[in-house]
Amino acid sequence: MKTAIIVAVILLVLFVVKSRAQSTGGAYKNINVSEFKSKMKESNVVLLDVRTPSEIKNGKINKSKELDFMNSSFKSRIDSLDKSKTYLVYCRSGNRSAKACKVMSAKGFENLYNLKGGFSAWTR
Repeated sequence: MKTAIIVAVILLVLFVVKSRAQSTGGAYKNINVSEFKSKMKESNVVLLDVRTPSEIKNGKINKSKELDFMNSSFKSRIDSLDKSKTYLVYCRSGNRSAKACKVMSAKGFENLYNLKGGFSAWTR
């Protein structure tokens, strides 16, 4: 009887931990500029610029898809993206793109990379 209770408690704890991890997202990796450039050479990669249009006027990484994280349609627009692709996500400093990665992860995207330091690091 004690063994069954212990096993049940362990299973419950594992279930709660897994459910919490899935609901909070976070399945992405922060990478530096060098790693980001290396990933860009791989196949099946999409560059995703989540800055505002006014920020993008100051320049962007070539071939980036623009999807403003601050726009109210961001969450619905990412639903149209191919979840089988690898996404290299960046913003100005790396904070919004990390949030975008969390949202995308919670929606089932698995191959997500956030540029540490964002476009500011890219242009240094």
